Amino acid sequence: MTDRRDVLRAVLGAGLLAALPASAHAQAAERASEFIKSTGDRLVAVVNGPGSSAEKRQAIGKIIVAAVDVDAVGRFCLGRFWRQTSLDQQKTYLALFQEVLITNITAKLGEYQGVRFTLGRARPQDEEQVVSTVVERPNNAPATVEWVVTKPAAAPRIIDVIAEGTSLRNTQRSDYSAYLQRNNNSIDALLVAMKTQVDSAK
Repeated sequence: MTDRRDVLRAVLGAGLLAALPASAHAQAAERASEFIKSTGDRLVAVVNGPGSSAEKRQAIGKIIVAAVDVDAVGRFCLGRFWRQTSLDQQKTYLALFQEVLITNITAKLGEYQGVRFTLGRARPQDEEQVVSTVVERPNNAPATVEWVVTKPAAAPRIIDVIAEGTSLRNTQRSDYSAYLQRNNNSIDALLVAMKTQVDSAK
C-alpha cells in the first residue's frame, strides 16, 4: 500500500509540475496580448485624434519610449559593432536611435489616418511572446503585424515588430551593417548620418 501511495504521489507531483509551465505560458500570453492591445489602442487614438503633426509625434514618442525596449533594440541593430564603440559613442548612438525610431514611425502619419487595429493570438517564442495583429488602413489591404514582447509576465516591452513576415529590427541591423562597411566601419560616420536623418525630418 505504501509503495502504491508513493507512486501515486510521484505521478500527481509530476503532473502538477508539468501543468505549471503551461499555466505560466498562458498567463504570459494573456499579459502580452493585453499589453499590445493597450499600446495599439493608444497609438491608434493618437493617429486618428486631433492635433498637429508635431503634437502627434510627441505623443507617439512617449508611447514608444514606454512600450519599446529601445536600448535593447538599438544594441541589437548595431550588432557586432556595439563592442567597437566607446561609452560616449554608445550614449550618443542610443539617444539618436530613439529619435530615429520615432522619426521612422511618425514620418507618414497622414497615411495612417483612419487606421484600425485588431488583436489576434499570442504564441510563445523562446522566452518571448509573439502577438499577432491585423492593421487596416483606408484604401489599403489589411496587413499582418506581429509584435515580439520580452518579459511578458513581469515587465512586458516590445523588442521587434514583424510586418508581413519582415523583421524590422533585422532590416535595420542589415542597413546599419551595410552602411558601416561602406564607410570603413566608422561609428562616427553612422552617428552623423543618423543625426542628419533626424534633423531632416524636423
